[in-house]
Amino acid sequence: MNSKIKDVDIYELGEKGKEISSPWSSTILLVKLTSSDGSVGWGEAPTTFMTLPVKESMKEVERIFKGADFFNIEKNIFDFYRNSFYLSKSMEATSALSAFEMASWDLIGKQAGAPVYDLLGGEYNSPIRAYCNGWYSDCKTPDDFVKKGKAMVKKGFTAMKFDPFGPHYDRITKEGARYAGEIVAALRSELGDKVDLLIECHGRFDTRYAIMGAREIEPYDPYFFEEPVHPELEVGLAEFKRYIETPVALGERILNKRDFTRLISQGLVDIIQPDLTNCMGILEGKKIAAIADAFGVLVAPHNAFGPVQTAASLNLDYTMTNFAIQESFEESWPDWKKKLLKVGYKLSGGHFTLSGKPGLGIEVDEKLLKTKIVDGMEPFDPKEPPWVVSGTFK
Repeated sequence: MNSKIKDVDIYELGEKGKEISSPWSSTILLVKLTSSDGSVGWGEAPTTFMTLPVKESMKEVERIFKGADFFNIEKNIFDFYRNSFYLSKSMEATSALSAFEMASWDLIGKQAGAPVYDLLGGEYNSPIRAYCNGWYSDCKTPDDFVKKGKAMVKKGFTAMKFDPFGPHYDRITKEGARYAGEIVAALRSELGDKVDLLIECHGRFDTRYAIMGAREIEPYDPYFFEEPVHPELEVGLAEFKRYIETPVALGERILNKRDFTRLISQGLVDIIQPDLTNCMGILEGKKIAAIADAFGVLVAPHNAFGPVQTAASLNLDYTMTNFAIQESFEESWPDWKKKLLKVGYKLSGGHFTLSGKPGLGIEVDEKLLKTKIVDGMEPFDPKEPPWVVSGTFK
């Protein structure tokens, strides 16, 4: 069996200008692993204001994986862990590693002639309920949010995530908190009770201000509050939960199962959001989900970048008994990103389905890929952080 990784190709993709919905994803990073028998596996790494550092880290991971047996995922990851001294605290390193891990699973599935989800326990959830994100670019008033929210409902979505906090960061005024509440109230009034409203806080607040904002929103029955406090303020989560009954969701900045275990076991999170492009990949994601399941915690994977990430996330979603809902930016992507896969998954009526083909179930359009190769940092706007949806921080 020819299961050695013969060649590694790393691609930075993008186009001039930034995306309308997601400036942090104006570039994406892909890795292509080619086996000794010519099979190809694809993986993806995130680029949130760190495109070039992650790209360089991918070259470090290549030194471990090139020539290795792609079936030996545990060994290859541990070999990198042993060599990467700061791995547990370096999102650049774990992101690079995640891309190679993901691509290894794509190769394994193709070698076995089975989709990855069949190798992880088989199909448990299908179709996969999605929530839309990125839909509220340039929204500032309640009417702005309602108009665009209705458009997403017409597309079939029954859940949507958004950040109603405008330019407030670290602290929020009473007026700002009330205005956020008015935005959520308007959506609830116009969309009704059958649409779930997921509140994105972006880890932007000190604890007392997170509570202030959440109190104004909680009467309108949000699905969750995501990252209500700064990510390093773990102690603030316990205080937040003393006053707010709505579930707390977080996890896109947590890099491994051990750090997830600490937060879960302390009762600080209700819904975890591992990102398969930075938490060391699909197998680690499966382990994280199992730990969460032992504590009755649900899983809603973070998914904000490109179609290879989505395909990997869906393969895991299919298998999880404690799956909640899947993030989707697809409706807000530029055309090139929508067309990057010739074969893959479908999004219809607010639900995802996979192709069922071996590996991740995808085929990348390499002709299109070659027209989108770029080199450099992602765009930067000094007036608006790169992590917001465009036009909402002003």
